[in-house]
Amino acid sequence: MPAIKRRYLPSLGAFATFEVAAKHLSFTLAARELNVTQGAVSQQIRLLERALETELFVRKHNALELTPEGASLQGAVTAGLDTISTAVSVMTGDEGPQPVTITATDGMASYWLKPLIDGFRTRHPATGFVVLASDSDDAIRNYSEVDISLLCGNERCEVGEDLHFLFHEVAQPVCSPGFLAEHGPFDSAEAFNHVNLLHLHDRHWSADAIGWQPLGWPEWFRVQGAEWDKSPASLSTNKVGLLIEAALAGEGVMLGWHHMVRAPIAEGKLVFAHPAQITAGRGNFLNCKQKSMKRPAVAAFVAHVLEAVEGPVGSSLTG
Repeated sequence: MPAIKRRYLPSLGAFATFEVAAKHLSFTLAARELNVTQGAVSQQIRLLERALETELFVRKHNALELTPEGASLQGAVTAGLDTISTAVSVMTGDEGPQPVTITATDGMASYWLKPLIDGFRTRHPATGFVVLASDSDDAIRNYSEVDISLLCGNERCEVGEDLHFLFHEVAQPVCSPGFLAEHGPFDSAEAFNHVNLLHLHDRHWSADAIGWQPLGWPEWFRVQGAEWDKSPASLSTNKVGLLIEAALAGEGVMLGWHHMVRAPIAEGKLVFAHPAQITAGRGNFLNCKQKSMKRPAVAAFVAHVLEAVEGPVGSSLTG
């Protein structure tokens, strides 16, 4: 088929809308990123398909798939928009330092990522960061401005040049030294049924950004051959940060993820209340966009993270 002359091409805006919709495979999520209505996105795509006389998406019940023509167009549009963006940056002189944009869950961002950012900025104070943290919106990692995403999944994830394994996810009972002195020692799993157990609400695990096998007190007790009696707790929440703050305040025992409680453990603000650990067999990964890795600041921070995990201090970072 002969190439379409440029003057007959649909608008650049239509192609930009298509690129976002193809990335998310969702008109709703595309509308959220573009800050328009879902109907506006759907209309733009219909007009584009009509102009090209080609279907770009297969509409299924609550799902979208790219047609072969749509997949081919997506690659071309993404490359073209990247080229235009680079040219505009050169023309406008907007090639100065750009922030490194990272997505993560709330707890990961606060208790694992932020200390690494602070350490990096001591050596690279000119580098800024944007941290998009959410336990309820996994789609933010697909936004165009995102450079790096911290992901959690099973060990079947394929580790390539853009996806780096960081560490296994391990949890263990922790509490404040004062709480242990007053209520411990805990020589058996059953002993925890007589104290206040802080725990994550089921809502945490059913959020769109989580969706993993739960790793909580029922699972920990089961591994120990015991059963949690589910006595009322002073705090059940879908936010890891609130649990950590309650544990630091001496309110009870929580299952502490090693990579999130490493600092208060090292500082003596928290202690392990029992030697038994639990894991759901999943790991944490660092996912980097190829085009972002061409920027020195992004590449340097990725190297900083991997060095911290693999180097002499790696054990303190990973538990």
